[in-house]
Amino acid sequence: MIGDPENPLLSKDGDIISHGCICNSLQLSASSLNFRGFQYAQAMLFAIEEINNSTDILPGISLGYKLYDNCAYIARGVRVALASVTRDEVAFASSDTTCTQVQANMVGTASSTGMAISTVLGSFHIPLIGHIATCACLSDKTKYPSFLRTIPSDDYQSRALAQLVKYFGWTWVGAIRTNDDYGNNGMATFIETAQQLGICLEYSVSVFRTDPPEKIQQIVDIIKASTSKVIVTFLLTADLFVMIQELSHHNLTGYQWVGTESWIFDFQTAAMDRHHILDGAIGLFIPSAHVKFWEKLFSCKFKQLNSSVENQRECTGHEDVTEVQNTYTDMTLMPLFYNVYKGVYAMAHALHNILSCNERCNNKFLQHIRKIRFTTKEGDEVYFDENGDPAAKYEIINWQPRENGMVDFVRVGLYDASLPAEKQLTLQNKSLIWAQNSLQVPSSICSEKCPPGTRKVLQKGKPVCCFDCLRCAEGEISNVTDSIMCVGCHPDFWSNERRDACVQKEAEFLSYEEIMGALLTAASLFGTCMTTFVAFIFFRYRQTPVVRANNSELSFLLLFSLNLCFLCSLTFIGRPSEWACMLRHTAFGITFVLCISCVLGKTIVVLMAFRATLPGSDVMKWFGPAQQKLSVLGFTLIQVIICILWLTISPPFPFKNFKIFKDKIILECALGSAVGFWAVLGYIGLLAMLCFILAFLARKLPDNFNEAKFITFSMLIFCAVWITFIPAYVSSPGKFSVAVEIFAILASSFGLLICIFTPKCYIILLKPEKNTKKNMMGKGGPKSS
Repeated sequence: MIGDPENPLLSKDGDIISHGCICNSLQLSASSLNFRGFQYAQAMLFAIEEINNSTDILPGISLGYKLYDNCAYIARGVRVALASVTRDEVAFASSDTTCTQVQANMVGTASSTGMAISTVLGSFHIPLIGHIATCACLSDKTKYPSFLRTIPSDDYQSRALAQLVKYFGWTWVGAIRTNDDYGNNGMATFIETAQQLGICLEYSVSVFRTDPPEKIQQIVDIIKASTSKVIVTFLLTADLFVMIQELSHHNLTGYQWVGTESWIFDFQTAAMDRHHILDGAIGLFIPSAHVKFWEKLFSCKFKQLNSSVENQRECTGHEDVTEVQNTYTDMTLMPLFYNVYKGVYAMAHALHNILSCNERCNNKFLQHIRKIRFTTKEGDEVYFDENGDPAAKYEIINWQPRENGMVDFVRVGLYDASLPAEKQLTLQNKSLIWAQNSLQVPSSICSEKCPPGTRKVLQKGKPVCCFDCLRCAEGEISNVTDSIMCVGCHPDFWSNERRDACVQKEAEFLSYEEIMGALLTAASLFGTCMTTFVAFIFFRYRQTPVVRANNSELSFLLLFSLNLCFLCSLTFIGRPSEWACMLRHTAFGITFVLCISCVLGKTIVVLMAFRATLPGSDVMKWFGPAQQKLSVLGFTLIQVIICILWLTISPPFPFKNFKIFKDKIILECALGSAVGFWAVLGYIGLLAMLCFILAFLARKLPDNFNEAKFITFSMLIFCAVWITFIPAYVSSPGKFSVAVEIFAILASSFGLLICIFTPKCYIILLKPEKNTKKNMMGKGGPKSS
């Protein structure tokens, strides 16, 4: 059925029916007549006959047709198109009649041929309606102004394929396309959309049916060396045949194929795949239709207008052509036949609108056909958008092999581009069968998903789908799969062991419940009890010479201040609060100054007392009990002023220290003003050094007359403790710095208590015979000169 391209294989002129003085004929042309083209031609003829027999559309008007074959060659298709407009298509007029032939073309070719034909006929403003040309480039009305189609653009199909691939989690795929406008443009849109969805292509190759065997073998080698298990195709059936034949020689099965409308619902493709290379394939196809025709197939005849069916069964329109299985009646492509049917009706409706309008109505056929909108008998609405494209809907088809080796094309879902993005794709996963008859969705990824607790790090020189999973650093988490970054926890929280959640940090402070806090508390209370016991002894024996020998009032005041020193250490234990922070340092500073002031007063009394025993000395009248009390008060008042200034300007406050330990919060008291803190310590140190110097000067006085050497020794301990405290305090982390400070307070307090009061208690309790005025004044006393 090749024939001369300039002569139609089959034609029928439109009947000229006299109705007034106007007679009209619509001339339809079709091309590409092979076995499948024959089916397309039958669909067109069925639609024409149905219209010619209808009283609802073009009454009294007969449609004609001419069928041409382009033999799947672009050049031949262009010659056919030119032949259709240069022969017999003339308009004529006479004084009493006007007869006009209106031409339109049904283009049953692939996209490349359709583009060439549209380029040639576009300048004639002859409408061309395609039913299989899907290239998105044909939507460009500046290049192809007269091209319309009843099949959606590949722009929608490419995006739908990308969403389908993404839906199943395939992020690492290969791609094969036909090396023509259909394959190249469709695959370009797919790649663009896929990249936006996070899908990577391991390879993208092109093939054409006339390629040399070496190139086909090269493509096979690429597939064999690849790690992706999904192959996305934009192939025409002829090019797919070439690939399947070569792949079958290498027994390359087990790949998940994703196809387009060109082959995914094709009976011949399934029959050719004897090695089951394409088993489990999934792809998009035009929604199914239920147009029933083929008069000869069912040995029936549709009733003609004003005629009857004689000697033959009348066609009812309910015959099922899918029950017949042969090449000529393969109904797997029924939706494409339906597209032909809708295209013919679109032309008829446009002509009907022209004939129905008044004389001022625009009679340009192309403009009318662009604006048509009608509903078929099947209930489908037909219209063209501004790009000449119909509404984009696709059925999702799954190849499911049967036991007899045949393949069922099972509809498992739907894609509707008119719906919101989240509702466009619907699937019935339970109905799917995959490659090698598997019921499990195959995996095709470059790298396994990164679990929570890790982040993706791209592999150098590879696509973004190839990555390594690195564990989040300490203090950072990722709680989703395939996280591209780890998020730092709030300062109060820390990452768990799996690095997938932030947990509350442990708050660390010196508490009464822990062993160290309990021991320090016990030591503080023991010191308090010991001081109280000494005070009780001194009060009990307050009239004895040992107690009265060196200003008993200062001794009681010193014991009181030591009690406060022991007790103030307790303010350093427990959870820091605003009041506790202000109290602990100021109480410590004031009580210690009070204590050192008392010791300093006792030291001065010793020196003054010794000087008073010398002939003619009256120094004691200048440092009597009143002056001693005032000196203690004066020294303590200075420290009180320092503390008040500290608390007023920048007081200590509770502070969460996150720097020392990563997984712990150190609750401590910030100093507020470091100057205030070191001023308090410095003043204590100054008084201690002064007391030590004076006691050192008085160390050689008679033992039984004074306690200078005990004060010297106690001040030596006091100074040693606080000198070593400074580096220990600075270098100790967290609660240990607090423990160091408490230890320094307790050690210095015990040093003063033991060194100054233990000798006196020894005499009072164990050597009462020495607790006499004679012993205190006589033996070893200074001699008068």
